[in-house]
Amino acid sequence: MTSTTTGSSTPARSILPGPAASAPANQPGDADECDLFQRVVERAGRRWSGAILFAGVAGARRFVEYRRAVRGISDRILTQRLRELEQQGLISREVVPTMPVQILYTPSPAGADLIKALGPLGQWGAKHRNILEIPE
Repeated sequence: MTSTTTGSSTPARSILPGPAASAPANQPGDADECDLFQRVVERAGRRWSGAILFAGVAGARRFVEYRRAVRGISDRILTQRLRELEQQGLISREVVPTMPVQILYTPSPAGADLIKALGPLGQWGAKHRNILEIPE
C-alpha cells in the first residue's frame, strides 16, 4: 500500500499505537496523531459515507445500484454524499457519453484503502452486535 501526503513534506506516520507508531511504545500519541485519527474517523463516520464506499467496493457503479445497496438512504442524501466523497477524493465519477448518459461512481484508490482499513472495525461490530443493538 502506498501512502501519499498533500501539502506536507513530512513522511506519513502510523496513527495507531503499537510498534509501528513513531512515538516510543510507553508514550501516548501526540496531538498531531490524535488530530489525524479524529479526522479519519469523522470522514469515514459521516452518516452513510462508509456504507456508500463499502457498496462501491462491493461492485456498485450506478446511482440506482448504490441506492439498492444502502438501504434507507434518500436520493437527495445519496446525491449529496456521492458529491462529498468525490470532492474528498474517495469516489471517482465518470460520465459515459451514451444515450442516455450514464454516470458511474467507483471508489478511488484512497476510498478502497479506507474501506480496507475499516475492515477490523466491521469485525468488531459483528463481534459486539449487542452493544450496537443490531439483531443477529
